[in-house]
Amino acid sequence: MADLSVNLAGIKSPNPFWVASAPPANTAYQCHRAFEAGWGGVVWKTIGDPIVNVSSRYSSLDIGGNRMVGFNNIELISDRSPETNFREIAECKKRWPNHAVIASLMTDTRENWHDYMKRSVDCGADGVELNFGCPHGMCERGMGSAVGQNPDVIEAIVGWVMEVAEIPVIVKLTPNITDITRPARAAKRAGADAISLINTINSITQVNLDNFCPEPYVQGYSTHGGYCGPAVKPIALNMLQACASDPQVGLPISGIGGIGNWKDAAEFIALGATSVQVCTAIMHYGFRIVEDMIDGLNDYLDKKGMASVNELRGRAVKSVDKWETLNLNYKRIADINYDKCIGCNLCYIACEDGAHQAIDLVDEGGRGLGPGRLPGKKIPQINVEHCVGCNLCSLVCPVENCITMVDVETKKPHMSWKEYQTKLAAGEIERIPAHP
Repeated sequence: MADLSVNLAGIKSPNPFWVASAPPANTAYQCHRAFEAGWGGVVWKTIGDPIVNVSSRYSSLDIGGNRMVGFNNIELISDRSPETNFREIAECKKRWPNHAVIASLMTDTRENWHDYMKRSVDCGADGVELNFGCPHGMCERGMGSAVGQNPDVIEAIVGWVMEVAEIPVIVKLTPNITDITRPARAAKRAGADAISLINTINSITQVNLDNFCPEPYVQGYSTHGGYCGPAVKPIALNMLQACASDPQVGLPISGIGGIGNWKDAAEFIALGATSVQVCTAIMHYGFRIVEDMIDGLNDYLDKKGMASVNELRGRAVKSVDKWETLNLNYKRIADINYDKCIGCNLCYIACEDGAHQAIDLVDEGGRGLGPGRLPGKKIPQINVEHCVGCNLCSLVCPVENCITMVDVETKKPHMSWKEYQTKLAAGEIERIPAHP
């Protein structure tokens, strides 16, 4: 069994799975339940001047019968007093000395940042996370993403915090920005120990077509909210890799955004995360999902022959490069396993109407019948000459591993777009002909 323990900038936890700063991390009661279930760390719901929330607060994007594929909230930071929150952090840390308990902070003035930082130290927190990401409500008060979108302000505020910091400082970044590396670099310049990303994305998930107001609404009015859940995972992975690969950032990272199972977590770790934070999946299924996450990650690491989760960290970072570096002469095409084909012909329709017309419908021709396929019905066949390897057919196919992508030997040398342009300008090669 692999060693799942991690150390994020001096914050140690028995595994990389942390409860994100959100409703599941609002109280000592929830913290105890999380650690009893197996979570390695808890990032407390953001502490600041107590706010007043509205009703209702949540909305979701549901797709194909799947609930909460995307999750939207207009809830703000903790509505409980700082005194209560810091007291309960101390209680949790005393009861769970080997688990990570991190205080999430949001305030305004230099004096208040100093005060909250000192109180975090006094209550025994293992570290603090500065919330520079909240995209609604708090940003309208000059905090949250209003800070995270301005690298100069990030640098100034992190600098204030570092003046009195005695425990690790994590800066939580907003995704509501063009280039995530700019605020990450600002955090590094100011002396931050780590970064976490992503916070929620500005969104409106749905409109109530009876009252013509977006959900959630408050007496007939709504506002943009913070979007999270499985739907944001691709955006989070992209921003994670950008920071992990940037030499000017060079900070440990806690990954956040759409993580709901061990595979999601493994992908985040492979792209550079040390720990991963989970919110929406807990709100959907409860704290016990961590049991499967721990078992699944352990099994995966064992199969890969990795003795520690730290051996996985960053393994995929260098495989991402600019488009201009990719090999134009590499080719993959689709291949159909007829023993699994059910004859739905979704691949044919998708390719014919939405891609490159590289799948033909042909007679069954003795290929044998897969499960549920009717005798005499025409079946899909890849047109090898026309297939461009776009992957669409394999993505729409409802049967796992029925359509796979296979390498084709082209016997052509490596040729990136950058190399192609250089050789074309030098007259060393002729222009590649356009498709008819």
